[in-house]
Amino acid sequence: MSKRAVLEVIALGVEDAVAAQAGGADRLELVTDMAADGLTPSAATVAGIRRAVDISLRVMIRLADGFAAGDADRLAGTAVELREAGAEEFVLGFLDAGGVVDLAAVERVVGVLDGCPWTFHRAIDRAADRDALRKQLDGMPGLDTYLTAGAPGGVDEGLPVLLAEAGRAGEPGYEQQLLVGGGLRLEHVPVLLEAGVGGFHIGGAARPRGWDEPVSTEAVAAWRAAVDGV
Repeated sequence: MSKRAVLEVIALGVEDAVAAQAGGADRLELVTDMAADGLTPSAATVAGIRRAVDISLRVMIRLADGFAAGDADRLAGTAVELREAGAEEFVLGFLDAGGVVDLAAVERVVGVLDGCPWTFHRAIDRAADRDALRKQLDGMPGLDTYLTAGAPGGVDEGLPVLLAEAGRAGEPGYEQQLLVGGGLRLEHVPVLLEAGVGGFHIGGAARPRGWDEPVSTEAVAAWRAAVDGV
């Protein structure tokens, strides 16, 4: 029997987290400030959500808009604080000005995660060379997922890339789970499932009335059914 695909939902607070779990989400991505495309939430928020739900949580490590790391020591200190608040899984990804993965910054943060699972986020969609980035990160402790739309403009633009990368599963640099998100729509799901994609990530799609409103349990349930192929 094939393994059920993962449905991950962005949560900004406890209300979102509870609604997403009720709708059938497998995992949450915890962020704040969606105007900056998702920054690190407070340790108090992480602790509160951890108490409220029992599904997996991946916490963003990103202190400013864009994909530059900034102060790597500050990032590492933030990661330590999040772990102390109960975080056990993370999301991160840093590029230099040329669109090459900032290995020094990634290694600095991963070094304090002590093997915790983590996702390399949509910075990959801004990379100068996606394949080179994957191969540079191959074997990085804890890296088990790439969150990607396949292109900066979203899944509509990136679908051919996503299908090609799904077909490379198991190759060096491609062992990690492909978690598709960024302009993802329900009609994309059957094609991606057929290609073997095992992870789906939604944010705005879980909030039919916009980011000023909380996650809708009903919307998440509709995505759960689609991801399950129902």
